Amino acid sequence: MNAEILAVGTELLMGQIANTNAQYLSRRFADLGINVYYHSVVGDNPGRLKDVLLRALERSDIVITTGGLGPTKDDLTKETIAEAMGLPLVVHRESLDYIRAFFKKQNRPMCENNAKQAYLPAGSKVIPNRNGTAPGCLIEQGGKVVIMLPGPPKEMIPMFEETVFPYFEGKTGYIIGSRMVKVFGIGESEVETRLMDLIEQQSNPTIAPYVGYGEISLRVTAKCHTRSEAEMLIFHVVEKIRERLGAYVYSDSGETMEEVVLKLLEKKGWTLSTAESCTGGMLASRLINIPGASRVFDRGFVTYSNAAKVQELGVRQETLDAFGAVSRETAEEMATRLVERTKTNAGLAVTGIAGPDGGTPEKPVGLVYVAACLNGETRSLKLNLRGDRERIRTVSCLHALDLLRRMLLGIQ
Repeated sequence: MNAEILAVGTELLMGQIANTNAQYLSRRFADLGINVYYHSVVGDNPGRLKDVLLRALERSDIVITTGGLGPTKDDLTKETIAEAMGLPLVVHRESLDYIRAFFKKQNRPMCENNAKQAYLPAGSKVIPNRNGTAPGCLIEQGGKVVIMLPGPPKEMIPMFEETVFPYFEGKTGYIIGSRMVKVFGIGESEVETRLMDLIEQQSNPTIAPYVGYGEISLRVTAKCHTRSEAEMLIFHVVEKIRERLGAYVYSDSGETMEEVVLKLLEKKGWTLSTAESCTGGMLASRLINIPGASRVFDRGFVTYSNAAKVQELGVRQETLDAFGAVSRETAEEMATRLVERTKTNAGLAVTGIAGPDGGTPEKPVGLVYVAACLNGETRSLKLNLRGDRERIRTVSCLHALDLLRRMLLGIQ
């Protein structure tokens, strides 16, 4: 089966928001073994929307739309598609009751135009929306499938996962299983070299690499008739990847680096604190984004100035005078003093030059030192990073976390 993703919204064409829905849906259709050959974006214009829809139906088996299901006059996706497919709009009582209850629960008056969201093409399968007021729907007609979902990802994603994904699983007769192997500290070309024969020989499961900021994800996907069969095929491939890449693999279940580190610390009953200069709180933010981080993460300091490093952490002025704020000595002292002050088991420190200004020939932009102190042992890394400010800060955080991960696992 071939699918086409049709995003509706003038704000997308104007660049006011990014089309993250298309990225998500393409990935999930791939998990189902369904090809996505076209992405289309059209503004809130009925004529152009109808033209794009009819063209999509000519070349694709499945058309899935996002956006244009709201209560305002420019939300015309349902109306336009229903007209194009020759279907009248009829009120869906359960959806109307849900919308009314939604506003009552919010203690807000329901405007009359909200009722239009409960009008759906006759004969369509309703897709409930538990996070908003716009239900979606699915239409089967002439061997084609048209699916309409709202634009906000917090609504669209659960609706796809709860209703649309199971619908297509039943249609294909296959179970699609996948695992995400996360890799850090090794380049893309080196990963490819080590896995070349696995990639060239792949058929089922398949290995799909995705390159991010300093890390690589390998999605291993198997298409089988049963879940257990898919999991077994995936397991053997993941084990081969682990054998080839060793300690560079930090997760084989899609976890983030911070999730892995927090779990390792929690398992030991240990605590963590952070001290940051060039990353400006990004490291602490990544940690506290993980639910339950409070069981491990104690506190974080942003010591941007030299004075803050001295006053908040206890870094010696002599160290700063002799080696500078961006140095191995300062990073290690930040980490060790941090642990002494907070009485935590582990401390992570980052200091560097994120740019775009501030570099010198001796200490260029991208020079970063990270240090970790774990129960009296301190290690540090010198990094020479490339890219813009955001990339340098992000990759610095990953290196700091990976350094601690390796210490926790006893890896040099």
